[in-house]
Amino acid sequence: MQSPATVLCTSGLAVEAKIARAAGFSVVIGAGDRNRTRALVETAAPRTDCLVSFGIAGGLAPELAAGTVVVSGDVVSERGRWAVGPDYRARLAEFAREIGAAEGPVFGADSILVTQTEKDRAWATTGALAVDLESEIVASTATSLGIPFIVLRTIADTARRDLPSAALIPLAANGTPHFWRVFAAMLGRPLELARLVGLAQETRMALAALVSPARALRGLLDSA
Repeated sequence: MQSPATVLCTSGLAVEAKIARAAGFSVVIGAGDRNRTRALVETAAPRTDCLVSFGIAGGLAPELAAGTVVVSGDVVSERGRWAVGPDYRARLAEFAREIGAAEGPVFGADSILVTQTEKDRAWATTGALAVDLESEIVASTATSLGIPFIVLRTIADTARRDLPSAALIPLAANGTPHFWRVFAAMLGRPLELARLVGLAQETRMALAALVSPARALRGLLDSA
């Protein structure tokens, strides 16, 4: 870990980026678009010393409640696995203990895992604690450049939650939801609306739980 000025966070949502910036990080926003995310990360990464996958995630481990913090230097996907060196991994494990976070592998998915069945399958095949759309890109890019990476995520939708169809509506390029499209998708679908309300509550918990760990990570990197 070197100069804090050389650390770059990658997020999908504008609200995640706002939290990261408030903690003193530079951020790129992929808005859930993997091609966009990869292009942004690959452009900025050569000028950095550490990449961070930052934001909320889906839960895969059944015991993880909404708002649980996950720290990782180990990312698995359908294309491979990337891990930081043992000394760096030990530092991340210590950091996780200090902030009361879960520490373990994260699954980098190609698309959102919508159902409990999909999450159960990913949990069984990968052993990953959580899933998101950015971590594979962050981990693979960092590894190709010979620099470390960190995953700092909080659980929004738990392993036992099916997502409403509105959760699959693409974000705007700046990482904000298309609220009118979400509203239109919910009209006449009371069960879907209940799922959306539940997801919104868990997401608020997850975002609130990100604030303190983000500051703690900034402190860790500042002191390195």
